[in-house]
Order: sequence, then C-alpha cells, then structure tokens
Amino acid sequence: MKTIRLKAGKERSLLRHHPWVFEGAIDRGRADAGETVRVEAADGRFLAWGAYAPSSKIRVRVWSFDEAERIDANFFERRLRTAVALRQRLAIDSDGVRLVHGESDGLPGLVVDRYGDTLVAQFGSSGVERHKALIIDALLRATGCTRLYERSDASVRQREGLPPVTGWLRGDGPTECVIHEHGWRLSLDVAEGHKTGYYLDQRDSRRDCAELTRRFGLAEVLNCYSYTGGFTVAALAGGARHVISIDSSAAALQRARHNVELNGFDLARCRFLDADVNASLRAFVAEGRRFDAIVLDPPKLAPSAQHVERAARAYKDVNRLALRLLRPGGILLTYSCSGAIGVELFQKIVASAADEAGVDAVILARHGAAPDHPTGLAFPEGEYLKGLVLWRRDGVAELLPAGPVAPE
Repeated sequence: MKTIRLKAGKERSLLRHHPWVFEGAIDRGRADAGETVRVEAADGRFLAWGAYAPSSKIRVRVWSFDEAERIDANFFERRLRTAVALRQRLAIDSDGVRLVHGESDGLPGLVVDRYGDTLVAQFGSSGVERHKALIIDALLRATGCTRLYERSDASVRQREGLPPVTGWLRGDGPTECVIHEHGWRLSLDVAEGHKTGYYLDQRDSRRDCAELTRRFGLAEVLNCYSYTGGFTVAALAGGARHVISIDSSAAALQRARHNVELNGFDLARCRFLDADVNASLRAFVAEGRRFDAIVLDPPKLAPSAQHVERAARAYKDVNRLALRLLRPGGILLTYSCSGAIGVELFQKIVASAADEAGVDAVILARHGAAPDHPTGLAFPEGEYLKGLVLWRRDGVAELLPAGPVAPE
C-alpha cells in the first residue's frame, strides 16, 4: 500500500474527519490515479485511507478513517446499501430521489439519482472512476434497477484529469423519464440538461412555493432561471393566475411547456421568455411591472472561493432588481447553489440588495437541499444550496382590510 505523508500540522482537518487532503498539505508520496493510499501524519500516525488524484488540487479524497477498513467490493457494497436504506426511511414524496450524495455518503465524487426505474450516475473523482465496475454492480443489487445511465460530464472531472463520459452503463432504451413529485408529473431527459437531468435538491422548495402561492393568493408569478419549469408547475398548482418563466435555454423552456401541459394546466396562463434574466428584470423595472411572487434560482455563480467577490456582486444585483419588482405583500424565493457562498454571507448579500432597492422585507423561512442530499457534519462544503423566503411588508398596511382578520 502506497503512503502519503503530510507536513507537520496539516493533519488537523483529517483528525476532525474532513474528507479532503489538498496538494499543499502533502510532504511526500504519490500514487496512480484513483489508487488507494494510506495517509499518515508527519510522525507516521495513521489518519485515513483515501483515493489519490495526481491532477487535482484535492490530492486525496478520504474513503475511511478506520485503519482496519479495507477498500474492496464489500466496502462499496456496504456504503451503497447504507445510502439507499437512508432514502427509503425518508419517505420522500417522489420517485425522483438522490440515492448517493458524494462525500456525505462516504463515497467522494459519486452522485447517483433515481428517476423511476432508471439510475443516473456521475463519477466525479479518480477514486470512484477506478472502482466504477464494482460500484455499478453494487448499485444494481442495492436498488433492483436494471437501467443505469452515466452522466460523467460535469466540470469537476476535468479538474481530476478525467475526460467527460456519457451513455448507458447497463440497459438501454429511451432516456426520457416522467417522475411524480407532490402529485405533479414532471418530464426530464437523463441524457440532456443540467446535473443528471433535473434539480432534485429543490423538491421541497417547490412544494413550499405551491403552498405559499395558495396561502398568500399570489396571482402574478415570475420564475427566473426557470430551467424545465419545476417552480412554474408549483406556482400553477398553488393557484397562480399567470406565470412568466425566463431561461436562456430554448430546449429547457420547451420542456417547461411540456411539463405545464403534462399537469393539465392551460398554457394561456403562462409566458415563456428565452432571454437573459438580468436584462429582462431591468426591462420590467423600466416598464413599471410588478409581481406577487418572484423565484430566483440562478446557476452556480461562485464555483470556488476565488469567485466569491464577483459572485456576491451578481447575486446582489439580481436580488435588488427582483425586490424592486415585488409588490407590497409579495414573496421572493431566492437561492444560491454556490458552495463558496455561505449561509451568513448570502443573507448579508440579500439584505444589502433590499436596502439598495428601498424595500423592507422579513425572512419567513430558510430553504436548503432536500433531505436526500444530506450534509456531513465534518464537511460544511456539502451545504451548497441555501435559500431565503422573503415577505415584502412595506406598504402592506394600506392593502389590508379594516378590522380584525379572521383565522383561515
């Protein structure tokens, strides 16, 4: 077994069970891509077993902190069965489920989503790539599925020195699926689009959007970065009279139209704009438009810590414009999926945007990824998705009826 020896003092994060070893922490030792290595402190103490990645700044991703553990077929079998069993106990109201969530499930770099009877896997690190055959077989045994599609085309593979790979690993047939979520039907294509074809992490946020639309009587809704229309369907299900969906992908908007029709809603209640979100928001401000609810779910604007400052400005600008477009008593659901933007920083950015917009808003709720996307206690980087539900309260008094308000 090859050994990686750390520099003095660089073992602290591993002693806290953080699963990454960066290039600069290593004193000596190397291995082939994905090869299992023994990680030791400067004094020779055992710290972890991990997968070596010679091309990545994250030079080792930890498999286990147990010296007695062996990284073999039984190891992957146990980890995958544990991950699948957790999701079964969560009683998720959908047949679209995240089964494996990388480091938080003890399988660094591996993401597996299930859409009905189809599995979709992303092998995003040298370690899981090296053990791909073992993982595939164990996945099929743990789930009983026979169809497994690979979507290893995320940018993280480039940083690992791995080429993009897509296609069927087991089974074949159509790549289009229809899943059920909170009583809705949503179509996707596992061979196309973002992530593995859909944003399962926003499942509970979409449910809350429908409920807020119903409770607050939100008639005019603006869904920005709408992708395939999940929040659009949610708003319509909650009773919205009209929803505008904006995205820069014509293909995503076409699927959003299909999803609206799939759930029996009249397309006349919708408008789909193939356009830039910021430019559209500025145009709406110039026109004096107002909305009862706005959803801001932009793509990752800060892929690393080096991009935080620029991303903060972008988040602030789009939130400032959205808050200016929000009617008194309206709801803003705003999100960041940038892991480098922490929860506190995101709130500060949105608060600054509200101040510049001259809007008084309060936080009604905080959103995060759905529970099938768990976060390891020692791995805060896993908490990438954060959201705020804001209620604009300035000017509301003039809109309320006189006298006491009866309970619902």
